[in-house]
Amino acid sequence: MKLLSVAIPCYNSQEYMRKCIDSLLVGGEDVEILIVDDGSTDATGTVADEYAAKYPTVVKAIHKENGGHGSAVNAGLEASTGLYFKVVDSDDWVKESAYHRILETLHDITAGESSLDMLISNFVYEKEGEAKHKVMKYHHALPQDRIFTWSEVKHFHKGQYILMHSVIFRTRLLKECGLKLPDNTFYVDNLFVFEPLPFVRNMYYLDVNFYRYYIGREGQSVNEDIMISRIDQQIKVNKIMIDYLVDNIDKIFCKRKLKNYMLNYLEIITVISSILLIRSGTEESLEKKHELWEYIKKKDFRLYMRLRYGVLGNSMNLPGKGGRKISVEGYKLCRRFFKFN
Repeated sequence: MKLLSVAIPCYNSQEYMRKCIDSLLVGGEDVEILIVDDGSTDATGTVADEYAAKYPTVVKAIHKENGGHGSAVNAGLEASTGLYFKVVDSDDWVKESAYHRILETLHDITAGESSLDMLISNFVYEKEGEAKHKVMKYHHALPQDRIFTWSEVKHFHKGQYILMHSVIFRTRLLKECGLKLPDNTFYVDNLFVFEPLPFVRNMYYLDVNFYRYYIGREGQSVNEDIMISRIDQQIKVNKIMIDYLVDNIDKIFCKRKLKNYMLNYLEIITVISSILLIRSGTEESLEKKHELWEYIKKKDFRLYMRLRYGVLGNSMNLPGKGGRKISVEGYKLCRRFFKFN
């Protein structure tokens, strides 16, 4: 059995996927690389087959009809045989020295008596045109270099969360919790790092800059204009997160630190949905924003009060054009500071 399975969702990725795959090959025989060709119309499938033929004990090519990022992650997870599971997008890559530290740590843990549910490491925003790159670290919030539980987690800063780039899950945990991301939907990475959390009993944080998250490719899903054009998919994911939290509230709220983290994460996703709808500037978008908040109110009034009348919720619901302008300016400041979009 492999130590780590890495799924690479690919759609028309022929121009940049080699850098991603090559960065993962240095893991050697400990790693299973699953290149998922999600119905590409370029040479992505050919490149995947090329690597599978050259590295038959490490690389597997999976070809499927186009179903979107979530569908590709699902296919990778279903095919995975490793003890642990990681997703690396085809335009991103990993740092070799940190990669070796990750594998060494997983080796040491599996050789011991304890099992590990989730390993967390840093990621770096590789933003096009910027010489200095923002690093997402967690050393202020998480104990380092040892296994810990939710009770030991400290406070996360606003705008700082454990993203898909940060995590490696125990594969069986993902399969047993029934994780299945929706097809033909963007922004499902938020579900990937949200829905498994109630099943995570313990964690390990390694303070290394492992994942390099590239931002700046034309047509990238995190581009603000693209996000506004796909706002219905953002809202869909937002509502799935709301439903999941409410439907599993007993399991989540019995652990105070888990509850606080998941509430804060849902809050920031709802704020992003709201500000994108404000930025869109149409009456239809403002109606969708109103409908989203009404959806929360009807689903769970206590959750609505918690999100709506927190600092961020208030800032997204200031009245009139003047209030919306203030909301947008606050968002721009956060965007410059946290380096997203």
